[in-house]
Amino acid sequence: MKRQATLSPAESTDAVRSVNVFPLEYVEAVDNDSTRYVVLVRIESRRGAVGWGECFTLFREATAATTAFLRSGFTDFLIGEDPLAVERHWRGMNEKSWWYGHSGGIASFAISAVDMALWDLKGKILGLNLSQMLGGALAERLPACASSHPSAPTIEGMARELADHVAAGFQLVKVGFGKKGDANLGTDEARDTAFVRAAREAIGPDAGLCIDVGPRCRWDLPRTVRTARAMAREGITWMEDPFAPDRTEDYQALRRAVPEVPIAYGERLYTVEDYRRALEARLCDVLLIDPGRAGGVTGMSRAIRLAAEHGVAIDAHSFSSAINSAASVH
Repeated sequence: MKRQATLSPAESTDAVRSVNVFPLEYVEAVDNDSTRYVVLVRIESRRGAVGWGECFTLFREATAATTAFLRSGFTDFLIGEDPLAVERHWRGMNEKSWWYGHSGGIASFAISAVDMALWDLKGKILGLNLSQMLGGALAERLPACASSHPSAPTIEGMARELADHVAAGFQLVKVGFGKKGDANLGTDEARDTAFVRAAREAIGPDAGLCIDVGPRCRWDLPRTVRTARAMAREGITWMEDPFAPDRTEDYQALRRAVPEVPIAYGERLYTVEDYRRALEARLCDVLLIDPGRAGGVTGMSRAIRLAAEHGVAIDAHSFSSAINSAASVH
C-alpha cells in the first residue's frame, strides 16, 4: 500500500459519529462443533470512515454481559471525539473502568473491541495499515500454526490429522488436551506420551509441536513434570498453560525442573499489568497475547514491548474471526 501523508490527532478534522455493537455466535468446527461467541464493534466517523473491532467472549453469558456493558454508556464519551487519538481513548477507557475493570474481565473485553475498532478506523482515515502505524513491519512472513483439537479416537488417527496439517503447509501444529470429542487426551500419562511420540513421527522432525493443556486436565505439579520430561524427548515446541494462571509457584517450579521444555502462558491474562507481573515472576518462555481479550491493539503492543525487555518470546494467541486474526498478524 502506498504510504500517504498523515495527520496528527491535533490536526484531525474528523470526529466519531457512532458506535454500534453486534454480538455474534458461530460454530467452531475445530472444537467438536461447539457454539462460540464474539462481540463486534463498528465505529463510524462523521466523514464516513468505518473501523471494526472484536472481542472474543467465548461464552453466551459473557457475550450478553459485554454487549450490555458496551450499550449502556461505556462508549458515549467517544461521540464527537477525535478518531485519531487512539491511545488517549485507551487510557480514558481504563480510567473510566477503575472501579470494576482494573483486573480485566468484561471491561477488558469491551476495551479490546473498541480499541481495535479505533485503530482500524485510524488506518482507514490515514491510508495506513496497522503495522505501519505501529512503526513498520518486523518480518515479511510469519510461521503458521494449525491449532487442533484432534477428533479421532485412536492415537494413529490423531497423528494422521496432524500430519495432514503439516502437509497442507503449516509449520507448527498445536494440540489441545482435555478437550471435547473422542480424543481423550490429558487423562492417561502413558497414552499421552505415546500420542506425542506418534505425533512427532507423523509430522517429522522439522515441524513445531505445541501441547495445550486445557483446564479440564487438572494436572498437579508432579504429573506435569513427568509429562513434560517425557515430551521433551520428542522435541515439543512448548507446553501451554498447564496450570491455572494464579499457580505462579507451580509455573516457577516446572521451569526449574524441566528447563528444556519452553512454557507458554497468558491465555487468561487480561491487562498490561497482568503481563508485567508474569514477566517479572519469570513464569514463562512464551507470552500468549490476544488483542481481542487483553486490551486491544494498544494493550497487546504494550505487552509485547514488556516481553521484549524481559527477553521473552510472544505468541499472538488469536482465534475467532478474521478481524481479531488480522489485528494479531499486524
